[in-house]
This record gives sequence, C-alpha cells and structure tokens, in this order.
Amino acid sequence: MPTAGGETDTVAPTQQADPAESDSDGDTDSDTDAEDSDEDGDGDDERGSEDLLVREGDIAGDYLERLLDLVDYDGDIDLDVEAGRAVVSIDGGDDLEKLVGPRGNVLEALQELTRLAVQQETGTRSRLMLDIAGWRADRRQELRDLGRATAERVLAGGDERVRLQPMTPFERKVVHDAVATFDGVHSESEGEDPRRRVVVFRQT
Repeated sequence: MPTAGGETDTVAPTQQADPAESDSDGDTDSDTDAEDSDEDGDGDDERGSEDLLVREGDIAGDYLERLLDLVDYDGDIDLDVEAGRAVVSIDGGDDLEKLVGPRGNVLEALQELTRLAVQQETGTRSRLMLDIAGWRADRRQELRDLGRATAERVLAGGDERVRLQPMTPFERKVVHDAVATFDGVHSESEGEDPRRRVVVFRQT
C-alpha cells in the first residue's frame, strides 16, 4: 500500500520460507547467533568441529525419529553438514506439512526444541538447521525472488523505499542477501521481533 514520501508497504507471498545480515545499527539478523570461527585453527580443530556437527546430526535424528513415532507420522530423516552447521531434513511422509504449520511456525518451534535436545547431550549451543517436506528450501527461493523483484522496483524509480512484511530472521537474511546482489540499492531491518521487517531503498 503506497504511503507518503514514496514509501510502499509490500506484503510478502503468503507461503512463508538461516548467516549474518547487517542492519544499519550494526546488529545481526540471523536465525542463530553468528558462528564463532578461528581462521588460524589447525586441521585438528576443523576435524573436531566436523565431528561435533556429525554428532549433533545423529542426536537430532534420534530425537526426531522418536517424535515421528510418537505422532505416528512417516518420514525419512536425512543428515548432513553444510556451511558449518548440522542440517537435518525430513521428507516423504503424507502428514509432514502438519509439522510445518502456517508460515512455518511449527517448523521453527520444532527446530528450537531439537536444538535444545542436542545442547542437552553435547553441552554446546547448537546452530542446527531443520527442514521438513522441503518447506525451507522452497521458501528460500521464494524470498530470493521477492528480494530481487523489490530491488528492481526500487531501482526503476517506482518507490524510493519499500517496506516488506514482518519476517523471521531466516527470511530476512535471505531477502538481504538477494538485495545485496544489486548495485544502487540497500536493505536494512527495522522494528522488533515479531514485527521486524526488511526495508529496501535507493542508495544516495
């Protein structure tokens, strides 16, 4: 909906689709804390970190398998390590969309519960990413398209500034990354969760 001063509120697509996105105040939007890294670490440290991530995946897989048994849902659990975090995906079941919920709300809650279960076993805070029925992957592509389209709209001169619908940290990160591929536009996050949103505007 257009507002005064060339600013537009834009609603993100109704179907919803994790590291650091920068706000103007230097805060970091992320579905996790920024990853601590030691660039000077040796190979043993890297192997130790990899082993921990594999263990996180195993713990998460066992936890989620028990959950599926409890609710009597079918699903294949796949474990991987990507970009310095354990990644767990559940696919193949007819009822899995119920574990995603509206706008991914149930999925986000299950991810946090799974991270807590992992942390209880390892004593280390987990950055594990959970996807169910491919929802997060689909949402990521949808948000990339939204970010690019918004950047192109701002560059074309239709609006000086476009404010998007409130999003989760995961969603804001994807939009920020998409906008960052364009010269002449910039994006920031404003507001407080759960109403925090991305704003895209022309650079002066």
